Amino acid sequence: MTKRSFTGKGLRVKIPLELVHSNLCGPMNVKARGGYKYFISFIDDYSRYNHVYLIHHKSDSFENFKEYKVEVENELEHEIQSQLSAPSTPQQNGVLERRNRTLLDMVRSMMNFAQLPDSFWGYALETSVYILNNVPFKSVSETPYELWKGRKGSLRHFRIWGCPTHVLVQNPKKLEHRSKLCLFVGYPKESRGGLFYDPQENKVFVSTNSIFLEEDHIRDHQARSKLVLNEIFKSATNKSSSSTKVVDKTKVSGQTHPSQELREARRSGRVVHQLDRYLGLNETQVVIPDDGVEDPLSYKQAMDDVDRD
Repeated sequence: MTKRSFTGKGLRVKIPLELVHSNLCGPMNVKARGGYKYFISFIDDYSRYNHVYLIHHKSDSFENFKEYKVEVENELEHEIQSQLSAPSTPQQNGVLERRNRTLLDMVRSMMNFAQLPDSFWGYALETSVYILNNVPFKSVSETPYELWKGRKGSLRHFRIWGCPTHVLVQNPKKLEHRSKLCLFVGYPKESRGGLFYDPQENKVFVSTNSIFLEEDHIRDHQARSKLVLNEIFKSATNKSSSSTKVVDKTKVSGQTHPSQELREARRSGRVVHQLDRYLGLNETQVVIPDDGVEDPLSYKQAMDDVDRD
């Protein structure tokens, strides 16, 4: 018996919050800054507007749902009713499954280009959601921000994530610098401006006075090790750990790998002969010394020569 295929498209709703897709992703193999291992997403089916929350434990997801419910109901004055999908059927929640895959692809790309620790993937995730909420989709007539907020958004404040930035120092002393070099890591939710990371003090803060060095960031970019960010599955973990033990035992004992034995057994003892068309390639040119004897120029001189025989 096989599973039923999902080939048809679901019906689109006509008002905001009539249908909300939700999904929990994690635990991730790398902890985000702040110790977060999971994130939960909510997408409004009508506008495709996305909310994301970073959480420490899977049990915190219901508290984030209540936070999301209060926030959107107060904003749009609509109530939300829960509708669960069937177990082991991610196709029923395909909108959010595809969105999470897109978000993780964006996070990996942003992290691989930026010179930031791997723990900053949480800021990259929130920035990816912010970007997708302000760009058009094929499935909706306008951007999610326009359908959700009722007004057009602006893209003028979009910056390259992770680029170096000169940020104004608040209340500096007389001999201190008026700005400091930080890294741009996102957009704050409660206010305007940007989120900046100070490597010297190891803190993230909000500021509206900054100069972005995006051209320098692109010109002086240096490739870094790629971030491997995936969900941790128990079955995959057990398989990988068992295979690792086998490899380690092989290295310690010094035994020959089975694949090497197969390759040695398949070697043929047939003698390979060189083809005739390649025989002349190894020939060399030899110079014969001249003894001062001239070649005959006519038949008569050849017959009179001492070496005529």
